[in-house]
Amino acid sequence: MSEEVIAAIKNDIENNKVVLYMKGTPQAPQCGFSAATVEIVNSFNVPYKAIDILANPAIRQMLPQYSNWPTFPQLFVNGELVGGCDIVHEMRDSGDLEKLIKETFNAS
Repeated sequence: MSEEVIAAIKNDIENNKVVLYMKGTPQAPQCGFSAATVEIVNSFNVPYKAIDILANPAIRQMLPQYSNWPTFPQLFVNGELVGGCDIVHEMRDSGDLEKLIKETFNAS
C-alpha cells in the first residue's frame, strides 16, 4: 500500500507543473494555511493540481516522509518542493515564487 501511495505522489508531482497538497479543496479550503496558499497560487493564473489530503488519508500519512516536510499545505513546482504556507508567502513577497512559476510555464 505505501509503495503505491508513494508512486501516486511521485506521478502527480512529475506530471503536473504545480501541485498543491492541502486540507480541503481550492473552492473549500479546510484550514487557514491552505486557504492562504490557494489565494497565492490562484494569483498567478496558472493551472495546478490540488489534492485534498483529508479525503486521501494515505497521502496525508505518506507525503511528509516523501517530501521530508511535516506540515500541510505543501506546494510543489516543477517537481520540487517549494514548502508550506510561510515559505510560499516569503517567496511571493520576494518575487522568487513569481520567477519560479514563470520559468516553469515558459519552459514548455
